[in-house]
Amino acid sequence: MLITVDFASAQPLSDQVAGAVRTALADGTAAPGDRLPSARNVAASLGINLHTVLRGYQQLRDEGLVELRRGRTAVISGTTDQLRLRLEAAAREFAATARQAGASDEQAMAAAQAALRDLP
Repeated sequence: MLITVDFASAQPLSDQVAGAVRTALADGTAAPGDRLPSARNVAASLGINLHTVLRGYQQLRDEGLVELRRGRTAVISGTTDQLRLRLEAAAREFAATARQAGASDEQAMAAAQAALRDLP
């Protein structure tokens, strides 16, 4: 699994690490039972602090997405709700597009509700 961060982003690096794993789960490139790369390897390859990566992994643990095993690797939980992850990823993408277009929250919600009504 490839974990990347954007140093120019205002989003904290630990959130980006967690987000990269969520994205991999949502798009199917990672699945329950898969091992995440060690925090040390991720930190070294990205040039960030080990504790930053661990903070991202802890977020995922708190969400129930990964199991952290002391002294070993993090493993994606077998109870990961892939539908929820895919919906959240799609919602984030929609929200970002709505913001870029200058839509208000009400306009964005109305557009999403209309799209859901129009689908079979």
